[in-house]
Amino acid sequence: MTYYLVRFLSRLVCLLPGRLCDALGRMLALCLWPFLPAKRKKLAREQVAMCLGTDAKESERIAKESAVRFGPMLFEVLRFPVIVRRMADYVEIEGAEHLRTMLEKGKGAVIATAHTGNWELMGGALSQAGFPIIGVAMRQHDAAMDRFINEYRCLVGMHITYKDDVREMFRMMKKGWIVGLLADQDTNRRDGVVLDFFGQPTNCVPGPAAMARSAGIGVIPGYITRKKDGTHKIILHAPIDVPRTKDKRSDIRTAGQAVNRILEQHIREHPEEWFWLHDRWKSMHE
Repeated sequence: MTYYLVRFLSRLVCLLPGRLCDALGRMLALCLWPFLPAKRKKLAREQVAMCLGTDAKESERIAKESAVRFGPMLFEVLRFPVIVRRMADYVEIEGAEHLRTMLEKGKGAVIATAHTGNWELMGGALSQAGFPIIGVAMRQHDAAMDRFINEYRCLVGMHITYKDDVREMFRMMKKGWIVGLLADQDTNRRDGVVLDFFGQPTNCVPGPAAMARSAGIGVIPGYITRKKDGTHKIILHAPIDVPRTKDKRSDIRTAGQAVNRILEQHIREHPEEWFWLHDRWKSMHE
């Protein structure tokens, strides 16, 4: 039942103008903001202040905007059936040449991205621009929502695989596909690598650097940001080389640290668009 209700809601939203959907999404998120747990909001404010050195008022503003943006983002996903028809007008891509050059090597590519901007839209925009994108998904607890979001990811052109199917990722990379990995959330201490992030020891996922190292290619940091006119811009950076020495762990740390530096800079430029509500340093405190 949930699946059909969300599909029905999507049909209704697709009948509305984009700007109205943005306004409705923001209004919905603003209404829900007071109901977010105080502990979670406090965490977001503290992380903003620690990373950006902002005062209490600015930290509160950034934390709130970071949460409120999920309203318009949700409505954009619901509007995928409309957006996909004019994706090139809706999303600008900067640095596409880095991706094309990488694909010419015949080994596929790895994009390290983050929970910043509308990352769901990013994969679809690259797919519609002609890039074969593998979206790596986390299985949702609600089967109906898992079905819905993956159908809409496929609608905009992505191939979806779950994050535990690493063999499929490598198999498709050999055929020239691009793996997009979200690489900015906390993981367990056993699997993660500790790197510097905003001056703090931070547990990071090794996936992007590890996959690129195995394939003998570099990692392309890439992020999406929302422009003032409501459209979006994807920024793809030059590939980060991954060393291939006898010390695999050290190689991964070297490349991962370089990716972190680029992500840091992106967050400083677009602080309201990162997911500050996530406890980025949880495993470091356990």
